[in-house]
Amino acid sequence: MATAAFYTLGCKVNQYETEALIELFKNKGYEIVTFGEYADVYVINTCTVTNLGDRKSRQMIRKAKKINPSSIVAVVGCYVQVAPEKVESIDEVNIIIGTDERHRIVDLIEQYKKEQNNISLVKDIMKVKEFEELSITELEGRTRAYLKIQEGCNQYCSYCIIPYARGPVRSRKAKNIMNEVIKLVDNGFKEIVLTGIHVASYGKDLEDINLLKLLEMVHTIKGLERIRLSSIEPSIVNHEFVDTIKSLDKICPHFHLSLQSGCDETLRRMNRRYTTKDYKEAVELLRANIKDIAFTTDIIVGFPGESEEEFNKSYQFVEEIAFSQIHVFKYSPRNGTPAAKMKSQIAPEIKEERSRKMIQLANVLQNKFLNQQIGKTIEVLFEDELENNKGFYEGHTPNYLKVEVFSKEDIRNKILPVTIEAVKNNSLIANIKN
Repeated sequence: MATAAFYTLGCKVNQYETEALIELFKNKGYEIVTFGEYADVYVINTCTVTNLGDRKSRQMIRKAKKINPSSIVAVVGCYVQVAPEKVESIDEVNIIIGTDERHRIVDLIEQYKKEQNNISLVKDIMKVKEFEELSITELEGRTRAYLKIQEGCNQYCSYCIIPYARGPVRSRKAKNIMNEVIKLVDNGFKEIVLTGIHVASYGKDLEDINLLKLLEMVHTIKGLERIRLSSIEPSIVNHEFVDTIKSLDKICPHFHLSLQSGCDETLRRMNRRYTTKDYKEAVELLRANIKDIAFTTDIIVGFPGESEEEFNKSYQFVEEIAFSQIHVFKYSPRNGTPAAKMKSQIAPEIKEERSRKMIQLANVLQNKFLNQQIGKTIEVLFEDELENNKGFYEGHTPNYLKVEVFSKEDIRNKILPVTIEAVKNNSLIANIKN
């Protein structure tokens, strides 16, 4: 039996797409092995959000050929899309596919086996108008499934390469989304995360559907207990949005609300289409209407032209909003984006110091939010038994806080009420409520 191994870099969308590719290979009779093992085929799903993503993609390509010099190496995804010539020039690569036509990967591998000629399939992504169907029906050993509902982005933030890697907004047909959710629920999944490149844009290229209507449809599926949204923009948050969310009790009270900077001057240079006032109003509207809500976000430090005053404004705004968790990124110039050409690029040592300060604040805010949960009774969806601590299980609350409990019984994929007792290593320690 032929074997295939996969390595995924980057976001949840990439992870979803890799799972879909794995299913394609399984359906063609391939055995899936881990990336460090000897395999006939290696597939690297690349990322290009940062220079680190590019470098890591190249490292994994070379690692695959070292494990099995006679293997077929297929490289797909964002790095391929924006730099096909660079990927083609890597001797170890046999097949490259951008961010479309990935459903053809197994057939292309069979073609390569016959012809022994390298294959390049990178389309002009700006001309692609249809959502590429890559679906998942089985995910082993998991309780939460990511489900991709849209592709592409029309925002063109000045620092971001993703619109050039993923192309314009393409939404998945609601019927296909519903069918996949039903299959996942039939396979035991209790929680679905609706994800995409710019989820708030879902439906803009389709008739009679938008994100809120889709949420109402998914909410009707029996057996589905929880619905989450991946990152959304503050501009989508209005009274209609909040009223809809309030009426759908399966939607989790956790929102990854994209911020990037807490300074209006920086936001303008980033071409973010909101102000800190807009953002704060969105947060306040959601907090006023949804109980136990948690906000997570992303922050970029060291964006071109970010003065010490601008950084301090961002720091103070982040502190004011009181996020439950923050992902902090040091600005990384991406060739082909307007920000890469901007004057006043920030020195690496200044980025490093600002990153350190923001991460320190993020840790303080996270710890404060976690400690506010002590004494509460919360329902948790348990996912795994801790590898190094037998009998202890971990899961997540509706507002996406990690919880650990001890149980004599296997409680994976069960939703149980727990009482929060303490905080330890960014997790909540709890007891199952009898």
